Amino acid sequence: MASSNVFRRVEKKYTVTTAQMEMLKENLSHILRSDIYPTYTICNVYYDTKDNDLIRRSIEKPDFKEKMRLRSYGVPHENDTVFLEIKRKYDGTVYKRRISATYRELDGYLTKGISPVSGQIFDEVEYFRSIYDLSPKMFIAYDRCAFCGRDDENLRLTFDSNIRYRTEDVSLLVDKGQQLLECGLHIMEIKANGAMPLEMADILSKMGVYPSSFSKYGKAYIKEHLKGKEQQHA
Repeated sequence: MASSNVFRRVEKKYTVTTAQMEMLKENLSHILRSDIYPTYTICNVYYDTKDNDLIRRSIEKPDFKEKMRLRSYGVPHENDTVFLEIKRKYDGTVYKRRISATYRELDGYLTKGISPVSGQIFDEVEYFRSIYDLSPKMFIAYDRCAFCGRDDENLRLTFDSNIRYRTEDVSLLVDKGQQLLECGLHIMEIKANGAMPLEMADILSKMGVYPSSFSKYGKAYIKEHLKGKEQQHA
């Protein structure tokens, strides 16, 4: 059974140490509570053109950027639900269009063109694929610890750890890869429909935790690009 979803929100990312992460959990405990699913693993396959146009453009930090990914929670079986997403960012606001279906259905769509669903969002996915000649380029997975607001469930804070990636045998069916960040670093993300609570912003400021531009796909692409250059000059 396939379905569609639309999301619009403001997202801010931060790179934090393990010590900062634990302190933030404690200092924000009166504002946040554990999400209904407090810990889980996210697996992604990012799609791009032969020349990696989407991620190369994104790295240049334009006002508008977009990407497509296939996402699962853990390694999926054929009948598990997975999500095909188009994620766009414009002027600091993220717009996500998503269709969900079983892994078998979406794999059939991506490899054989068998449509699992119809509707406006699917039409947008079809158009996106029609203007870019896409193929699976990178697998990225991470372990997430998730919180939501005690008074506002639309407020979310997550910590992503053990971020791993690979560029060979790209598929959701195997969770393995090399580490993206140095040991002891985590990516914190705050998502809200508008501005975060002033009290939360004040706590982050007092702790010296400030937003930083970070893309897991972008960071991994740059790391691989630099590795390729080093091998050429070896």
